[in-house]
Amino acid sequence: MKIAIGCDHGGIVLKPSILEYLGSKGIEFVDLGCFTTESVNYPDYAVAVAKKVSSKECDKGILLCGTGIGMSIAANKVKGIRAAVVSDAFCAKMCAEHNNANVLCLGGRVISPDKAVELVDVWLNTPFAGGRHQDRVDMIMKIETDE
Repeated sequence: MKIAIGCDHGGIVLKPSILEYLGSKGIEFVDLGCFTTESVNYPDYAVAVAKKVSSKECDKGILLCGTGIGMSIAANKVKGIRAAVVSDAFCAKMCAEHNNANVLCLGGRVISPDKAVELVDVWLNTPFAGGRHQDRVDMIMKIETDE
């Protein structure tokens, strides 16, 4: 598995713990920035990560900003992306199990680094249930091709 990760200045506080977790699990990752607390434009990082996932260069993506909301809005504009903002374990599980979310969005001003690692772990280790949920994901993805 290969994960693309990106953040802005509001989410950078979570990134070191998540990268340490991924490394400890032997999960390959590509860090697309940012690399300082200097103010940056989150859509740039959201699109960079989303494109890595949509092109299949990476299997999944993780985006970090102040709340996760801005990143999710921007990432969901990229065809093939199902980005979900979560702040608790139940939502991390459900976005993987029911929505097959391929990008996880977390907020550095909302959760702690330890909580972020917990949520990443739940998301990565929850399989997609398929079945009736696949039908619903297919319906969501069809929206991208409807005019």
